[in-house]
Amino acid sequence: MGLTLFPGDGDISSPDVGWSYSGFAAFRRQLARAEGFDLEEMRGFGGERPWSDVSTPLEPLLDRPDDGGGELSPTECAALLPRLEAIVDQWRTEVGVPWRHVDSARQLTVALRICVAKDVELLFL
Repeated sequence: MGLTLFPGDGDISSPDVGWSYSGFAAFRRQLARAEGFDLEEMRGFGGERPWSDVSTPLEPLLDRPDDGGGELSPTECAALLPRLEAIVDQWRTEVGVPWRHVDSARQLTVALRICVAKDVELLFL
């Protein structure tokens, strides 16, 4: 079992990105570290720190259930895309970031660009 994120454009050839649930959790922990906090400290992830204490455009991607399905709106996709692209650039030169996270983030940026361009949601399945 796992999770796949893809543009809700009805085009089965659109790019997607997929993880096992544990892989997605590890990816989000790495993203949170890039934003300067530990995901495990946050409410909903074992901690007590409220999300209002954190300022990141990645919050809609980070603060969500792993297996709840759902979507990100085109507006949310547009808001998190520049930050995710900057993180990809940073991770490419940073020592210690697993290549699978760099590749997943890169794939996710491709899917987000399509969502923005076509004004469709990013779906979680």
